[in-house]
Amino acid sequence: MKDIELFLKKLHYFDNKFKLFIYQNKDHLLVDYLELCALIDEYSSFIINHDNETQWNNLGRSIEIVSLVQNLRKNSSVCVQIMEKYRALLLSHEEKEMTDYFRNIGDCIGKEFGGFQVTSQSKVLLIGSGSFPITLLMVAEQTGADVFGIDIDDEAIQLGKHVVNKLGSHLSIQIDKKTVRELAVMEQISHIIFSSTVSSKYDILDQLYDVTNKDVLIAMRYGNGLKSLFNYPMQKVNKNKWHIIEEIIHPQHVFDVVLYQKVQ
Repeated sequence: MKDIELFLKKLHYFDNKFKLFIYQNKDHLLVDYLELCALIDEYSSFIINHDNETQWNNLGRSIEIVSLVQNLRKNSSVCVQIMEKYRALLLSHEEKEMTDYFRNIGDCIGKEFGGFQVTSQSKVLLIGSGSFPITLLMVAEQTGADVFGIDIDDEAIQLGKHVVNKLGSHLSIQIDKKTVRELAVMEQISHIIFSSTVSSKYDILDQLYDVTNKDVLIAMRYGNGLKSLFNYPMQKVNKNKWHIIEEIIHPQHVFDVVLYQKVQ
């Protein structure tokens, strides 16, 4: 019982800290970027710590607990967005430090599509590219593919373009505020990556069926169990449209990946 109480106390600690940063950001108060980075790194470590799995599995699913988990997922996502925006702005001052969170994301990218390789002939789309589009940069740099990013946040679009101009002006990267239905190259896209914090990703997946080619490969980042504290979990899909071809589990990373292809 004591372990459960300590586990819950830690969850409330994270939730309160996330809320504080969100409050400061909304009120245009100066956010302590390094403290926020440390908090996100601490949260990432907490989620991939296997010792916490037992407490998670023994945690009740009362209305209060479900609400707390939903708040943590939403608030941690907002704080990551804040951190990415600060990191993008810091590029103007030649700050190049890499937090554990960004290293965690970077380490996952090479394994994103399992045995299905991205090549220089591929066209890759990232849904939810964010203010610091490290996935776009690394995919383009490592493979030579044409990569595209879309996001719904105007500021994220502008900062994302700033980051690309600063770090990847030699790469084929395009970022737009468009939906999957509006993107002109949609039928040519060979690989699609969903950011794990896109809340409507399964609604968007349903839309993709009609606007993509028959061979498109979808990498859906997700988090079940303890990882659902930081990611939206996997959902059932329309079996007449999509089928799972591989599940890629990353025990030491903050999200896992499921690969979908169209039902032919």
